[in-house]
Amino acid sequence: MYSTRMSNLPPYLFARIDEMKTEQAKKGVDIIDLGVGDPDLPTPPHIVAALCAAAQDPDNHHYPSYAGMPAYREAVASWYHKRFGVTLDASKETLALMGSKDGITHIGEAFVNPGDYVLAPSPGYPGYSTGTLFAEGKVHEMPLLRQNNFLPVLDNIPKNVARSAKLMFINYPNNPTSAVAPLSFYREVVDFATDNGIVVVSDNPYSEVAFDGYRAPSFLEAKGAMEVGVEMHSLSKTYNMTGWRIGMAVGNAEILAGLGRVKTNVDSGVFNAVQHAAIAALSGPQDCVREACTIYQERRDVLVSGLRELGFDVPAPKATFYVWMPVKDCMSFAATLLNTSGIVVTPGIGFGSSGEGYVRFAITRPVERIKEAIERMRRLDL
Repeated sequence: MYSTRMSNLPPYLFARIDEMKTEQAKKGVDIIDLGVGDPDLPTPPHIVAALCAAAQDPDNHHYPSYAGMPAYREAVASWYHKRFGVTLDASKETLALMGSKDGITHIGEAFVNPGDYVLAPSPGYPGYSTGTLFAEGKVHEMPLLRQNNFLPVLDNIPKNVARSAKLMFINYPNNPTSAVAPLSFYREVVDFATDNGIVVVSDNPYSEVAFDGYRAPSFLEAKGAMEVGVEMHSLSKTYNMTGWRIGMAVGNAEILAGLGRVKTNVDSGVFNAVQHAAIAALSGPQDCVREACTIYQERRDVLVSGLRELGFDVPAPKATFYVWMPVKDCMSFAATLLNTSGIVVTPGIGFGSSGEGYVRFAITRPVERIKEAIERMRRLDL
Protein backbone atom coordinates (compact mmCIF):
# COMPACT_ATOMS: atom_id res chain seq x y z
CA MET A 1 0.00 0.00 0.00
CA TYR A 2 2.68 2.48 1.00
CA SER A 3 5.30 4.02 -1.29
CA THR A 4 8.89 2.82 -1.36
CA ARG A 5 9.83 6.16 0.12
CA MET A 6 7.71 5.38 3.18
CA SER A 7 9.41 2.03 3.64
CA ASN A 8 12.78 3.78 3.82
CA LEU A 9 11.70 5.99 6.73
CA PRO A 10 12.78 4.85 10.19
CA PRO A 11 10.23 4.97 13.02
CA TYR A 12 10.16 8.48 14.47
CA LEU A 13 12.08 8.19 17.73
CA PHE A 14 9.94 10.47 19.85
CA ALA A 15 6.70 8.81 18.71
CA ARG A 16 8.04 5.47 19.94
CA ILE A 17 9.07 7.03 23.24
CA ASP A 18 5.52 8.35 23.63
CA GLU A 19 4.18 4.83 23.11
CA MET A 20 6.52 3.44 25.77
CA LYS A 21 5.51 6.18 28.21
CA THR A 22 1.85 5.41 27.62
CA GLU A 23 2.42 1.72 28.30
CA GLN A 24 4.03 2.50 31.66
CA ALA A 25 1.45 5.12 32.59
CA LYS A 26 -1.34 2.58 32.05
CA LYS A 27 0.36 0.48 34.73
CA GLY A 28 0.09 3.39 37.14
CA VAL A 29 3.77 4.33 37.00
CA ASP A 30 4.63 7.92 37.97
CA ILE A 31 6.54 9.03 34.87
CA ILE A 32 9.35 11.58 35.09
CA ASP A 33 9.79 12.62 31.47
CA LEU A 34 13.33 13.84 30.75
CA GLY A 35 13.09 12.71 27.14
CA VAL A 36 11.59 15.05 24.55
CA GLY A 37 12.80 18.67 24.63
CA ASP A 38 9.48 20.44 25.09
CA PRO A 39 9.76 23.36 27.55
CA ASP A 40 7.49 23.06 30.57
CA LEU A 41 7.62 26.83 31.14
CA PRO A 42 4.61 28.81 29.86
CA THR A 43 4.74 31.24 26.97
CA PRO A 44 5.30 34.74 28.44
CA PRO A 45 2.03 36.64 29.09
CA HIS A 46 2.76 39.57 26.77
CA ILE A 47 3.11 37.17 23.85
CA VAL A 48 -0.15 35.41 24.70
CA ALA A 49 -1.88 38.79 25.00
CA ALA A 50 -0.64 39.79 21.54
CA LEU A 51 -2.07 36.59 20.07
CA CYS A 52 -5.44 37.13 21.74
CA ALA A 53 -5.68 40.69 20.47
CA ALA A 54 -4.68 39.72 16.93
CA ALA A 55 -7.07 36.77 16.87
CA GLN A 56 -9.96 39.18 17.54
CA ASP A 57 -9.18 41.12 14.34
CA PRO A 58 -11.14 39.71 11.36
CA ASP A 59 -8.40 40.91 9.01
CA ASN A 60 -6.23 38.13 10.40
CA HIS A 61 -8.76 35.40 9.63
CA HIS A 62 -7.85 35.17 5.94
CA TYR A 63 -5.05 33.25 4.23
CA PRO A 64 -1.70 34.67 5.32
CA SER A 65 1.19 35.60 3.07
CA TYR A 66 3.24 32.57 2.02
CA ALA A 67 6.52 34.26 2.91
CA GLY A 68 5.23 35.91 6.07
CA MET A 69 3.84 39.31 6.97
CA PRO A 70 6.22 42.16 6.12
CA ALA A 71 6.03 43.31 9.75
CA TYR A 72 7.08 39.87 11.00
CA ARG A 73 9.96 39.65 8.55
CA GLU A 74 11.09 43.14 9.57
CA ALA A 75 10.99 42.04 13.22
CA VAL A 76 13.12 39.00 12.33
CA ALA A 77 15.67 41.16 10.50
CA SER A 78 15.79 43.63 13.37
CA TRP A 79 16.26 40.85 15.95
CA TYR A 80 19.09 39.29 13.93
CA HIS A 81 20.85 42.64 13.64
CA LYS A 82 20.46 43.40 17.32
CA ARG A 83 21.44 39.91 18.49
CA PHE A 84 24.17 38.91 16.01
CA GLY A 85 25.08 42.07 14.13
CA VAL A 86 23.85 40.43 10.90
CA THR A 87 22.19 42.77 8.39
CA LEU A 88 19.31 41.26 6.42
CA ASP A 89 17.02 42.53 3.67
CA ALA A 90 13.70 41.58 5.22
CA SER A 91 11.96 41.32 1.83
CA LYS A 92 14.45 38.86 0.31
CA GLU A 93 16.60 37.40 3.07
CA THR A 94 13.96 36.35 5.58
CA LEU A 95 11.18 33.77 5.33
CA ALA A 96 8.50 32.77 7.83
CA LEU A 97 8.41 29.10 8.83
CA MET A 98 5.99 26.93 10.77
CA GLY A 99 8.83 26.21 13.18
CA SER A 100 12.37 25.39 12.06
CA LYS A 101 11.40 21.74 11.40
CA ASP A 102 9.28 23.05 8.52
CA GLY A 103 12.31 24.52 6.76
CA ILE A 104 14.68 21.67 7.65
CA THR A 105 12.47 18.94 6.24
CA HIS A 106 11.46 20.83 3.09
CA ILE A 107 14.67 22.46 1.90
CA GLY A 108 16.00 19.24 0.39
CA GLU A 109 13.12 19.17 -2.06
CA ALA A 110 14.41 22.43 -3.55
CA PHE A 111 18.05 21.40 -4.02
CA VAL A 112 18.47 17.63 -3.84
CA ASN A 113 18.02 15.33 -6.84
CA PRO A 114 17.58 11.57 -6.45
CA GLY A 115 20.95 10.09 -5.48
CA ASP A 116 22.55 13.36 -4.37
CA TYR A 117 24.39 13.37 -1.05
CA VAL A 118 23.37 15.43 1.95
CA LEU A 119 25.89 15.86 4.77
CA ALA A 120 24.23 15.47 8.17
CA PRO A 121 25.67 15.30 11.68
CA SER A 122 25.52 12.04 13.59
CA PRO A 123 24.15 12.20 16.21
CA GLY A 124 21.76 14.80 14.92
CA TYR A 125 18.16 15.92 14.75
CA PRO A 126 16.20 13.20 12.86
CA GLY A 127 14.65 15.75 10.51
CA TYR A 128 17.93 16.15 8.62
CA SER A 129 17.79 12.54 7.49
CA THR A 130 14.05 12.22 6.96
CA GLY A 131 13.93 15.39 4.86
CA THR A 132 16.73 13.96 2.74
CA LEU A 133 14.88 10.67 2.28
CA PHE A 134 11.73 12.50 1.16
CA ALA A 135 13.88 14.27 -1.45
CA GLU A 136 15.29 10.83 -2.44
CA GLY A 137 18.81 11.89 -1.56
CA LYS A 138 21.48 9.92 0.29
CA VAL A 139 22.61 10.83 3.78
CA HIS A 140 26.33 10.92 4.52
CA GLU A 141 26.78 11.02 8.27
CA MET A 142 29.37 13.35 9.73
CA PRO A 143 30.37 11.78 13.09
CA LEU A 144 30.31 14.07 16.11
CA LEU A 145 32.82 12.59 18.55
CA ARG A 146 33.79 13.68 22.03
CA GLN A 147 37.51 13.79 21.16
CA ASN A 148 36.66 16.41 18.49
CA ASN A 149 34.44 18.45 20.82
CA PHE A 150 31.45 17.06 18.91
CA LEU A 151 32.42 19.05 15.79
CA PRO A 152 32.57 17.26 12.42
CA VAL A 153 36.03 16.87 10.90
CA LEU A 154 35.43 18.20 7.41
CA ASP A 155 38.69 16.77 6.06
CA ASN A 156 37.35 13.29 6.82
CA ILE A 157 34.50 13.63 4.33
CA PRO A 158 35.46 11.64 1.20
CA LYS A 159 36.22 13.93 -1.72
CA ASN A 160 33.79 12.16 -4.05
CA VAL A 161 31.01 12.62 -1.48
CA ALA A 162 31.86 16.28 -0.95
CA ARG A 163 31.85 16.95 -4.70
CA SER A 164 28.40 15.40 -5.15
CA ALA A 165 26.81 16.79 -1.98
CA LYS A 166 24.11 19.42 -2.33
CA LEU A 167 23.39 20.29 1.30
CA MET A 168 25.22 20.32 4.63
CA PHE A 169 23.35 20.56 7.93
CA ILE A 170 25.12 21.99 10.96
CA ASN A 171 23.57 22.60 14.37
CA TYR A 172 25.16 24.58 17.23
CA PRO A 173 24.40 24.82 20.07
CA ASN A 174 23.88 21.17 19.32
CA ASN A 175 21.00 18.80 19.81
CA PRO A 176 21.56 16.21 21.25
CA THR A 177 25.17 16.66 22.45
CA SER A 178 24.72 20.24 23.77
CA ALA A 179 28.12 21.10 22.24
CA VAL A 180 28.87 24.64 21.08
CA ALA A 181 30.89 25.83 18.08
CA PRO A 182 33.33 28.74 17.75
CA LEU A 183 33.07 31.21 14.89
CA SER A 184 36.31 29.72 13.51
CA PHE A 185 34.43 26.47 12.80
CA TYR A 186 31.84 28.38 10.79
CA ARG A 187 34.66 29.92 8.74
CA GLU A 188 35.89 26.40 7.95
CA VAL A 189 32.37 25.44 6.87
CA VAL A 190 32.14 28.46 4.56
CA ASP A 191 35.45 27.55 2.90
CA PHE A 192 34.41 23.89 2.54
CA ALA A 193 31.02 24.80 1.08
CA THR A 194 32.55 27.32 -1.32
CA ASP A 195 35.11 24.80 -2.58
CA ASN A 196 32.49 22.10 -3.15
CA GLY A 197 29.42 24.08 -4.21
CA ILE A 198 27.36 23.02 -1.18
CA VAL A 199 24.38 24.83 0.36
CA VAL A 200 24.83 25.13 4.13
CA VAL A 201 21.80 24.93 6.41
CA SER A 202 22.58 26.10 9.94
CA ASP A 203 19.98 24.94 12.45
CA ASN A 204 20.20 27.39 15.35
CA PRO A 205 17.10 27.16 17.59
CA TYR A 206 19.04 26.93 20.88
CA SER A 207 21.21 30.04 20.60
CA GLU A 208 19.33 31.85 23.39
CA VAL A 209 19.23 28.94 25.85
CA ALA A 210 22.72 29.52 27.25
CA PHE A 211 24.45 29.56 30.63
CA ASP A 212 27.40 30.99 32.54
CA GLY A 213 27.54 34.09 30.35
CA TYR A 214 27.98 32.15 27.10
CA ARG A 215 26.58 33.78 23.93
CA ALA A 216 26.26 31.57 20.89
CA PRO A 217 27.23 33.01 17.50
CA SER A 218 25.23 32.74 14.30
CA PHE A 219 26.65 30.97 11.27
CA LEU A 220 25.82 34.11 9.29
CA GLU A 221 28.40 36.06 11.30
CA ALA A 222 31.16 34.21 9.45
CA LYS A 223 32.60 36.01 6.43
CA GLY A 224 31.09 34.60 3.24
CA ALA A 225 28.28 32.72 4.99
CA MET A 226 25.57 34.72 3.24
CA GLU A 227 26.95 33.54 -0.10
CA VAL A 228 26.68 29.84 0.69
CA GLY A 229 23.92 29.29 3.21
CA VAL A 230 20.92 30.02 5.33
CA GLU A 231 20.08 29.69 9.00
CA MET A 232 16.92 28.24 10.49
CA HIS A 233 15.77 29.67 13.80
CA SER A 234 12.69 29.21 15.92
CA LEU A 235 10.75 30.89 18.69
CA SER A 236 9.95 27.49 20.19
CA LYS A 237 12.80 27.22 22.67
CA THR A 238 13.60 30.89 23.20
CA TYR A 239 10.05 31.91 24.14
CA ASN A 240 8.51 28.54 25.13
CA MET A 241 6.37 28.49 21.98
CA THR A 242 6.82 24.92 20.73
CA GLY A 243 3.12 24.44 20.04
CA TRP A 244 2.71 27.76 18.22
CA ARG A 245 4.73 26.63 15.16
CA ILE A 246 6.53 29.81 14.22
CA GLY A 247 10.12 30.28 13.12
CA MET A 248 12.24 31.76 10.36
CA ALA A 249 14.81 31.02 7.71
CA VAL A 250 17.29 33.80 6.99
CA GLY A 251 20.30 34.26 4.75
CA ASN A 252 21.03 33.84 1.05
CA ALA A 253 18.12 35.20 -1.01
CA GLU A 254 18.41 32.67 -3.83
CA ILE A 255 18.43 29.72 -1.43
CA LEU A 256 15.43 31.12 0.44
CA ALA A 257 13.59 31.61 -2.84
CA GLY A 258 14.01 27.90 -3.56
CA LEU A 259 12.69 26.93 -0.15
CA GLY A 260 9.87 29.43 -0.48
CA ARG A 261 8.84 27.98 -3.82
CA VAL A 262 8.50 24.53 -2.24
CA LYS A 263 6.50 25.92 0.66
CA THR A 264 4.02 27.75 -1.57
CA ASN A 265 3.10 24.34 -2.94
CA VAL A 266 2.82 22.45 0.34
CA ASP A 267 1.35 24.90 2.89
CA SER A 268 -0.49 28.19 3.13
CA GLY A 269 1.70 30.08 5.57
CA VAL A 270 1.59 30.92 9.27
CA PHE A 271 -1.62 32.24 10.86
CA ASN A 272 -1.28 36.03 11.01
CA ALA A 273 -2.27 36.20 14.68
CA VAL A 274 0.64 33.91 15.54
CA GLN A 275 2.94 36.17 13.53
CA HIS A 276 1.70 39.18 15.53
CA ALA A 277 2.51 37.28 18.72
CA ALA A 278 5.96 36.48 17.34
CA ILE A 279 6.54 40.17 16.64
CA ALA A 280 5.72 40.87 20.29
CA ALA A 281 8.23 38.20 21.32
CA LEU A 282 11.09 39.40 19.12
CA SER A 283 10.51 43.12 19.63
CA GLY A 284 9.39 43.14 23.26
CA PRO A 285 11.25 42.83 26.56
CA GLN A 286 13.72 39.95 26.75
CA ASP A 287 13.64 39.51 30.54
CA CYS A 288 11.58 36.36 30.02
CA VAL A 289 14.45 34.76 28.09
CA ARG A 290 16.97 35.53 30.82
CA GLU A 291 14.58 34.24 33.50
CA ALA A 292 14.08 30.97 31.64
CA CYS A 293 17.84 30.50 31.29
CA THR A 294 18.25 31.03 35.03
CA ILE A 295 15.71 28.28 35.68
CA TYR A 296 17.35 25.91 33.20
CA GLN A 297 20.79 26.60 34.64
CA GLU A 298 19.63 25.62 38.13
CA ARG A 299 18.15 22.43 36.73
CA ARG A 300 21.34 21.71 34.79
CA ASP A 301 23.42 22.10 37.93
CA VAL A 302 21.18 19.80 39.97
CA LEU A 303 21.12 17.10 37.29
CA VAL A 304 24.83 17.21 36.47
CA SER A 305 25.80 17.21 40.14
CA GLY A 306 23.51 14.28 40.85
CA LEU A 307 24.73 12.23 37.90
CA ARG A 308 28.34 12.87 38.87
CA GLU A 309 27.60 11.67 42.42
CA LEU A 310 26.29 8.47 40.84
CA GLY A 311 29.62 8.01 39.08
CA PHE A 312 28.79 9.23 35.58
CA ASP A 313 31.21 11.34 33.52
CA VAL A 314 28.95 14.24 32.61
CA PRO A 315 30.12 17.64 31.32
CA ALA A 316 28.03 20.69 32.23
CA PRO A 317 26.65 22.13 28.97
CA LYS A 318 27.09 25.79 28.07
CA ALA A 319 23.85 25.86 26.10
CA THR A 320 20.63 23.99 25.17
CA PHE A 321 18.46 22.28 27.75
CA TYR A 322 20.07 18.89 27.20
CA VAL A 323 22.65 16.84 29.06
CA TRP A 324 24.50 14.24 26.95
CA MET A 325 25.73 11.37 29.09
CA PRO A 326 27.97 8.45 28.10
CA VAL A 327 26.70 4.94 28.96
CA LYS A 328 27.64 1.41 27.91
CA ASP A 329 24.47 0.57 25.96
CA CYS A 330 22.03 3.40 25.33
CA MET A 331 18.94 1.32 24.50
CA SER A 332 19.43 -0.96 27.49
CA PHE A 333 20.08 1.98 29.81
CA ALA A 334 17.01 3.90 28.63
CA ALA A 335 14.78 0.82 28.87
CA THR A 336 16.04 0.08 32.40
CA LEU A 337 15.29 3.60 33.60
CA LEU A 338 11.80 3.57 32.13
CA ASN A 339 10.79 0.05 33.12
CA THR A 340 12.22 0.06 36.65
CA SER A 341 12.02 3.71 37.69
CA GLY A 342 9.58 5.47 35.38
CA ILE A 343 12.28 7.83 34.09
CA VAL A 344 12.25 8.73 30.39
CA VAL A 345 15.54 9.56 28.68
CA THR A 346 16.33 9.45 24.98
CA PRO A 347 18.72 6.76 23.68
CA GLY A 348 21.46 8.31 21.58
CA ILE A 349 21.20 5.76 18.77
CA GLY A 350 17.93 7.39 17.77
CA PHE A 351 19.93 10.41 16.59
CA GLY A 352 22.26 8.41 14.34
CA SER A 353 24.89 5.70 14.55
CA SER A 354 27.39 7.92 16.39
CA GLY A 355 24.84 8.40 19.15
CA GLU A 356 25.40 4.88 20.44
CA GLY A 357 26.93 4.92 23.89
CA TYR A 358 25.02 8.01 25.05
CA VAL A 359 21.64 9.04 26.41
CA ARG A 360 20.12 12.49 26.36
CA PHE A 361 18.44 14.08 29.37
CA ALA A 362 16.16 17.09 28.80
CA ILE A 363 16.04 19.53 31.70
CA THR A 364 12.47 20.49 30.92
CA ARG A 365 11.02 19.44 34.27
CA PRO A 366 11.12 21.23 37.66
CA VAL A 367 14.07 20.84 40.00
CA GLU A 368 12.02 18.73 42.40
CA ARG A 369 11.31 16.15 39.67
CA ILE A 370 14.95 16.10 38.62
CA LYS A 371 15.97 15.46 42.23
CA GLU A 372 13.40 12.67 42.42
CA ALA A 373 14.82 11.13 39.23
CA ILE A 374 18.32 11.16 40.75
CA GLU A 375 17.01 9.45 43.91
CA ARG A 376 15.29 6.77 41.86
CA MET A 377 18.50 6.17 39.93
CA ARG A 378 20.45 6.00 43.17
CA ARG A 379 18.40 2.94 44.13
CA LEU A 380 19.41 1.11 40.95
CA ASP A 381 22.62 -0.73 40.17
CA LEU A 382 23.70 1.33 37.16
